[in-house]
Amino acid sequence: MQDASEGTVNMALIAMIVAVATIGGFMFGYDSGVINGTQKGLEAAFALGKVGIGINVGAILVGSSVGAFGAGRLADRIGRRGVMKLAAVLFLVSALLAGAAGSSAVFIIARIIGGLGVGAASVISPVYISEVVPAHVRGRLSSVQQVMIITGLTGAFVMNYVLAQVAGESTAILWAGQPAWRWMFWLQAIPAAIYFAALLFIPESPRYLVTRGDEAGARKVLARLFGASSAERIVTEIRESLAADHHRPRLSDLIDKTTGRLRPIVWTGIGLAVFQQFVGINVVFYYGATLWQAVGFSESYALQINIISGLVSIAGCIATLLLVDRVGRRPLLLIGSAGMAVTLAIVAWAFSTAVHGPDGAVSLPGDNGLIALLAANAYVVLFNMSWGPIMWVMLGEMFPNQIRGSGLAVSGFAQWIANAAISVSFPALVAWPGLATAYSGYALAAGVSFFFVRAMVRETKGVTLERMEG
Repeated sequence: MQDASEGTVNMALIAMIVAVATIGGFMFGYDSGVINGTQKGLEAAFALGKVGIGINVGAILVGSSVGAFGAGRLADRIGRRGVMKLAAVLFLVSALLAGAAGSSAVFIIARIIGGLGVGAASVISPVYISEVVPAHVRGRLSSVQQVMIITGLTGAFVMNYVLAQVAGESTAILWAGQPAWRWMFWLQAIPAAIYFAALLFIPESPRYLVTRGDEAGARKVLARLFGASSAERIVTEIRESLAADHHRPRLSDLIDKTTGRLRPIVWTGIGLAVFQQFVGINVVFYYGATLWQAVGFSESYALQINIISGLVSIAGCIATLLLVDRVGRRPLLLIGSAGMAVTLAIVAWAFSTAVHGPDGAVSLPGDNGLIALLAANAYVVLFNMSWGPIMWVMLGEMFPNQIRGSGLAVSGFAQWIANAAISVSFPALVAWPGLATAYSGYALAAGVSFFFVRAMVRETKGVTLERMEG
């Protein structure tokens, strides 16, 4: 689609669409981050060991991988908005059930349900935004998704801290005879309900409508977005960008008919998705409190560090909003890879100096605790001004119209499987071989990602969706 002139774009409607769609990002962040302050409560309530905590924390990732794959395919059947509405319902059910869980098994089921919503929102919100906004601001507006993810994470960290402080600690009784950690889950039902209600007021993606043969509906939406004079031309461009035989999108479209192999663009999407997780970012988001307590910080101070990490993450995302449509996607990924490799290596070195006191408590000597904290937050900023938002921006825009849903399904599935592998393995790595080794591995992944971007990733800045090559 040729970019509509700024004068014909209904920016008020587009702003409303982006605001509503990115509530899904907020829920993605909140549902992912809420677990961070509840682990002591889970251990006490369900008598969990290290492996049990890993399984309970990682349960959401099982649902997320299935949700991401299923949402990409389902979006080609019931629409982008339909999938987001389903995700909102899943978030609501998960919040209520997780807080009320009387056993580890019920809690795991609740988190899998929430994971289905997280996976769906993670892939559909950015692609929906990319399909309704002009190309010249697509990167900027798609990056709002990451801002909302981090806002959701930070919101969860703040709420966890506040509830723990009011109750005395996360396992203490708060309201209605229930401990604070259960209320940490229940409160996320409020934004879930708001998300569902708001989705009733935004239109379906015009590109989806064309693939379903509803060109009249697509023209109506496009006329609201870009003016009646542009609607017919845009519909024609969308139609021409689809398969030559005009069949509806299907998973087999990912196979190159000439070679019989998976298209190179799909491998690029998978690589972007996997490397975003292999740098270890969700160890910080899922296990931040546990991580800092492992090197000597109190629970209260560890929860405060989580909030700081969330705030600096938002700062990194705002930097991306300012740069992504000027500098481009590829340069930001390269800068992020190089910077994360260095900062993660510093964190690994700092953790390697940890010592045990006479009472068995672990601490970092001298200024090494401060060095680790500063390096970890620098790493978080670098991630959130590069791989955090840019991976989702690129997955939402890099695939041609015909394979966008299927490409997102496969890439999103890979992203959440990688997320699960990193997150579930972390508690065991803390015990052996230790934090230093774990962070050395994340630093290595960041270094390798630099060369992957140089070899495989093409710039998409300013390229209209109808001209994406695959």
